[in-house]
Amino acid sequence: MEHKIIFAGPVGAGKTTAIRTISDIEVVSTESRASDDVSKRKETTTVAMDYGTLDIGAGQKIHLYGTPGQERFSFMWDIITIGGLGLVLLLDNGREDPLADLEFYARAFRPFIRKSAMVVGVTRMDIKARPGLYSYHTKLSELGIKAPVFEVDARERNDISVLLQALLAMLDPGVKR
Repeated sequence: MEHKIIFAGPVGAGKTTAIRTISDIEVVSTESRASDDVSKRKETTTVAMDYGTLDIGAGQKIHLYGTPGQERFSFMWDIITIGGLGLVLLLDNGREDPLADLEFYARAFRPFIRKSAMVVGVTRMDIKARPGLYSYHTKLSELGIKAPVFEVDARERNDISVLLQALLAMLDPGVKR
């Protein structure tokens, strides 16, 4: 059985890094030199998608798709979510207003979230501790969304594994982990 999981969130939240961290194959990436405000944060940015796979045993494989974070590439979001099982929303706590980012992406992906499930991973909490996880839960509740929220480091395989396990458990408590 094969599953498709989508990674979304703002530029620099760790989507590409997370997929590279957990993928069993070399990640197919559409990184391009950043040419706008993004270049102040990082040299390259995803312009179409990232793709990797993860074998979870018993003949089960997860296809990992990372969306571009910039709104100008949002046409890719709908394309990438087709056939998707669930959403991993990564948020950068070091950004100016990560709760506004949460609301923006939750609204942008709402049709997909309604028919699947979502987990939230908050990166860079070691750089900026506030808002805390409780604030993310509160914002999700205001939006009418039930989703677990985790502090994660996108470079740590175990952290990304926990996100995926939580998502799979929400979707099908019987799925092998």
